[in-house]
Order: sequence, then structure tokens, then C-alpha cells
Amino acid sequence: MSQTRHISALALLVALSLLLTSCSGGPTKGDLTVYVAVPLSGWQADGGQTVVGGARLAAEQLNKSGGLLGYKVNIVPVDDEADSDVAAEVAQSVAEAVRSGERVLGVIGHYNSGQAAVAMQTYKDLPLIVITPTASDPALTQSGFANFFRVNSTDAAQGPYDADYLVNVLGARRIAIVYAENDYGRGLRDQVVPALQHLGHAAVAVVGIEEAAATYVQALPSILEHTPAPDAVFLAGYETEGYVLVPELREAGFEGIIMCSDGCLPYDFVDVSGPAAEGVYVSAIAADSKSVADQAWTQAYRKLETRNPGTHSAVGYSALMVMAEGAKKAKSLDADAIAAALHEISVSTLVGTLRYDANGDLVEQRVFMFRVEDGDFVPVKDTRQ
Repeated sequence: MSQTRHISALALLVALSLLLTSCSGGPTKGDLTVYVAVPLSGWQADGGQTVVGGARLAAEQLNKSGGLLGYKVNIVPVDDEADSDVAAEVAQSVAEAVRSGERVLGVIGHYNSGQAAVAMQTYKDLPLIVITPTASDPALTQSGFANFFRVNSTDAAQGPYDADYLVNVLGARRIAIVYAENDYGRGLRDQVVPALQHLGHAAVAVVGIEEAAATYVQALPSILEHTPAPDAVFLAGYETEGYVLVPELREAGFEGIIMCSDGCLPYDFVDVSGPAAEGVYVSAIAADSKSVADQAWTQAYRKLETRNPGTHSAVGYSALMVMAEGAKKAKSLDADAIAAALHEISVSTLVGTLRYDANGDLVEQRVFMFRVEDGDFVPVKDTRQ
């Protein structure tokens, strides 16, 4: 083959390659970054990793369909270690990326309310959208952040719902409240305690416990030793408190109702608690992956992540889809335009149809209830909703 014919053949191959790429609908305009700021190490690593997995699957599907407004979406996980000081550093690193010229669409995160509150002090001044998959402190959306949204309900919905469920569905009358001594635990405590008072069944005890301690035996008398004894214990805390406290309550002979907040929804709570978790109620501020995903979605997740979806995979996936739908509606990557669009539209997601109020909260605040049965979270149908 002559050099001329060789060059012509090569040019033809390149042209065919470009044509096939164009026909496949692949992204053509460049790269677009979405940071996922969650715990990726330490005691909440599993929950954070499931959020990342959901976001990765959403990005893969967007990119296969042509990207977002022609851009390839790249998911960049960043580890905030469930630590507010680290979260502040993460936020600064995102700010530096934006200022260096990186095309950043937004941040999915943070996982916890305390870290979200700290990071928003930086994000609020950046041209990006922030969507938390799980942070539930009502104060976050009462702070005037124009670029902050949630895909989950808040503790202002969860607290009263759980109190009402305990009293009017489960028949509890003497309820002990236990809360983790952190932003999440205290915030939810401040919702549940007045809700019980409003229902005419003031808590018989309100007990704070250390976050992620090795034992809570020393707190058991404050929780259980009352006359008359409590018939229910409500825990406002994470799985790290739940899988220690629940077995110790059972070992102490408590046979009453145990309900935990959404912080105990990760599967680690069941796995580590073992048989003690059986019969425990756990509330949720968004639908979990298993209850909303079909087999095709689950298989796609397994193929990408080489593991099963976790409880929070669905909200990680939905957070990116909300961000993307806002951009599509706005026909722009401009954060202000996307925020304005999200206040105007309804977004169909894996966790339901979402609409936003002026603060970035969901208009429809839904809370879900699960019961641990045979080592799994089983949705409990609530006929009141």
C-alpha cells in the first residue's frame, strides 16, 4: 500500500470512529465534575460509599445517553471522615478546584448535618449546586442558602412522625428518649420531645450518650430504672450507637418497643446487632434502595460497583438526577439558573417525585418506617399516609 493510500485509509477509520461516537450519543463538549462529599473511611464509610455508588450509576447512565448538555459527568468522591474540621478542608479543596478553572457542576453531600453546615459556609459563595442525600437538620435550609437542596425529608418531619407512630400505632405510653451527643442526635431530640408532650405522653427520660462509644451500660439505669418502667425506647442516633445500645438493652432484660431514627438504617446496624435487632423499628427520611429499585437498576449497580446497593444508594443516584434535571430545565450549567429551575419543576426520581419550596426543602415531606425481620429491613405499611 502506498503512503498516500495508507493515510487515506487512516483518515477514513478516524472519520468512521467519530461518526460512531456521534451516533452513540456520547458526550462531546468536555468534562463536568460533581464532587461527592461523604465519609469514605471510619465508622460511616459504608454509608458514604453507597451514596457514591448511586451517584456513579447515575453518571454512567447520563453519559451513555449523551452526557449532561453534551458534557461527560465525572464523579469525584472526597472523604470528609464524618468530621467537621475535615469537611471544612474538603469544602476549601472544592473551592480551589472551582477557582482554578475546573468545570464543577456541584456537590452531592455532605452525609451528616454537622459537616453539611460547616461546608456550606464555603459552598454558599461558590457557583455550584449542593444537594445533600441524607442531612436532616431543619436549620440547614433555614439559613438562606440559595444553592442548597435535599432529596430527603428533615427531622422536623421525622421527629413528630416517629412520636406519633410510637403512641398512636404501637401504643407506647412511657417512652424513654436516648440521643447521641452530636448535632444529629440533639437536633432530632429537640423534635421528638415536644412532639411527645403534644401527644400527652411526655418522655419518662431524656438521656444523652457519647457518639460511637464501646458500651452504654453506664447509661442503662438512667434509661430503664423508672417507676413505672418505660414501655418503649427511642434512639436518636447512628448505627454506631444503635448496634451497641440495642443488644445491651436486650441483655438488661428490656422487652418493650425499640425504635431507632434513620441514622440506624445502614445495614451495619442489623449485621452488628445480630439477633437483638429483630423486631426493632427504624424510621427513614427517604425511601431505601431495596424498596424502590427494580431488578434492572439493581443489576446495573452490581455490575458497576461489584457489590449490592446499600440503603443510601438510591438517594445518591437521585441527588445527581435532580442536579441534572435542573440543568436540563435551565438549559445551562449556571448554578443560579439551575437553582431557579429546581424551584419551578417536579423531578421524577428513584425515591419519588420531588418538588422544592423556596428554602430547598421537599414540599412533600415523607417519612418511612421499617421493622427488622429475619435480619433485614422490611417496610411497614402505614395506612395513615
